[in-house]
Amino acid sequence: MSYEIIEKLKQAIGGYKEKEKLEEIGRVIESGDGIVKIYGLKNVKAQEVLSIETKEKEIKALALNLEEDSVGALVLGDHIDIKSGDIVKRTNKLLSIDAGKSLLSRVVSPLGLPLDGQGQIFGAEKPTQCLLEKDAPSVLDREPVDTPLHTGIKTIDSMIPIGRGQRELIIGDRQTGKTAIAIDTIINQHLDTYKKTPICIYVAIGQKESKIAKTVELLKNYGALEHTIIVSAPASSSAALWYLAPYAGCAIGEYFRDKGEDAVIIYDDLSKHAWAYRQISLLLRRPPGREAYPGDIFYLHSRLLERAAKLSKEKGGGSLTALPIVETQLGDVTAYIPTNIISITDGQIYLESDLFYQGVRPAVNVGLSVSRVGSKAQTQAMKKIAGKLRLELAQFRELQAFIQFASDVDETTKKKIKRGQIIIEILKQQDLSPMSFDKQLVVLYAALNSYFDEIESADLPALQLKLLETIEKLHQEEILEPLIKTGKMTDEIEQKLKTAIEKIIAK
Repeated sequence: MSYEIIEKLKQAIGGYKEKEKLEEIGRVIESGDGIVKIYGLKNVKAQEVLSIETKEKEIKALALNLEEDSVGALVLGDHIDIKSGDIVKRTNKLLSIDAGKSLLSRVVSPLGLPLDGQGQIFGAEKPTQCLLEKDAPSVLDREPVDTPLHTGIKTIDSMIPIGRGQRELIIGDRQTGKTAIAIDTIINQHLDTYKKTPICIYVAIGQKESKIAKTVELLKNYGALEHTIIVSAPASSSAALWYLAPYAGCAIGEYFRDKGEDAVIIYDDLSKHAWAYRQISLLLRRPPGREAYPGDIFYLHSRLLERAAKLSKEKGGGSLTALPIVETQLGDVTAYIPTNIISITDGQIYLESDLFYQGVRPAVNVGLSVSRVGSKAQTQAMKKIAGKLRLELAQFRELQAFIQFASDVDETTKKKIKRGQIIIEILKQQDLSPMSFDKQLVVLYAALNSYFDEIESADLPALQLKLLETIEKLHQEEILEPLIKTGKMTDEIEQKLKTAIEKIIAK
């Protein structure tokens, strides 16, 4: 009897077929302007990737609005093929991008597709999938910012220092040199030999394709493309790609940071990113707030910029430095988006139109620019030499405003004004000519220790060039190399530098 029961059980089990897995599907109710409204998908999660089956192909979408009877999603492709009634399926995945060493020197879209015509990105290397949206490292996982990130721009490295792991905003009107500072910083990482070279990620949001191509060519010509990745969402692309571009760049930066490397990410610019998010939100019928931006616009940028950090030794000690760019209108830093981002970042570099037109380039307003990390992100040598620079410039600006209304000026005031003019002349720098940290120290030391006081402003550029060339030829080993290796200005190096400068000036 028991034998028969066992045989019957075997037959029942053998004939058992696994039931087909039930899939949760929805249907497109309406589609337009890169947004789809979907009926169904009751259990879908926010930020989940959806798959829309059209007649031609499968198109990906991102679930953003979870309403009572429908889902509002952002189309990550060509929305023209999507028709009402198309089937939509869940993928149970969050949006991610492939990251790896193979991305270096490549131009990619926010979805990780190559845009430089050089074929596939990952050959032998197996890429790592990095989520576009990810929690920022906790306070316990971080370390104080203390290693400098040299930009190669004298004004910034001496008075508004940036540390690895910091978030420093570059803000100013159109055509005042914001992108130029970012490009100079990327080029300088290739030239600067103090500490290891960071990986640079340049995120271009809403720029002309010709401008992006010019940037790529520039970086290639200066040998900086080999440590740079460009994430491009050009003006011709959809608002969805503008919105995703900074997150894609940040995910790639986090890949290198979590491997213990240093990375720098430039968001050019977050004003256009905010415009794209406003467009998406209004199309999704979210209620508009101030200046028609949605209520969570602050959260949009804070969750992006909070991911920049210097990790603790236990977490690998890597860092991600963020340099967001924001465009102002008529110098108004009190507008909605600028004030939002100023409050999230650790300081700002403010570029002023008036200074730009006066020929002071880079047109950094030292009074309104600040680094909240300050001298902690400077080497001992730069602290020692440039500590009094900001004060001297501030005194000069005060006197300059005062003497406009004074007919007679005493000799001491005249000297201070002449000295201020010399400092401003020394801090001027052409685009695409970043100066290495050791050479900056030499020039600033000479300017702040009165070696240039008797020189006419017009002769200063030539004298500066002569000084640097001579010291590089004759004193590379005894002055420049120790400064690069240690970052310290010892009494011995200072004495050698004094003697060298005096000889050169005397000629």
